[in-house]
Amino acid sequence: MSSGRGHRAGALQHQGFTYLAALFLVGLTGIGLAATSEIWSHARQREKEAELLWIGEQFRQAIGLYYQRTPGAVKRYPERLEDLLEDKRYLNVQRYLRRVYVDPMSAKPEWGLVPAPGGGIMGIYSTVAAKPIRSVPGANSYQDWRFNYESPTTVTPIPPGK
Repeated sequence: MSSGRGHRAGALQHQGFTYLAALFLVGLTGIGLAATSEIWSHARQREKEAELLWIGEQFRQAIGLYYQRTPGAVKRYPERLEDLLEDKRYLNVQRYLRRVYVDPMSAKPEWGLVPAPGGGIMGIYSTVAAKPIRSVPGANSYQDWRFNYESPTTVTPIPPGK
């Protein structure tokens, strides 16, 4: 009869070891998933940052074209972002953007607008105050990433002696 008890005690010890091994495996799996999630989240944020840079450049170029192609001598910035979609200052409609892009950081089509000195919009920025991964000098948040078109000032140098 004593051999039956020994067999049961061994089975109980084996079940305890299996339970501990299963807990250990679940713990390791959780740590692995957390690390993978962190890496994926970081990669996704980098993708959003790259998209924000691309979209910001599209807006900057569109504002620049709108400004440069202003009919007449006095150049003007667009009053609204929608003016970049359809510029009605010409007989034939001019389009500088296909659509007003969504801010990839907020997933909303709302942008912060940089006012131009003489009126209108000279640039855009994201309204998200989160800290970026990518280092940009003087930028502590995405709101500090400004995509401005500043008109070039034409300076004609006068040669000496004239």
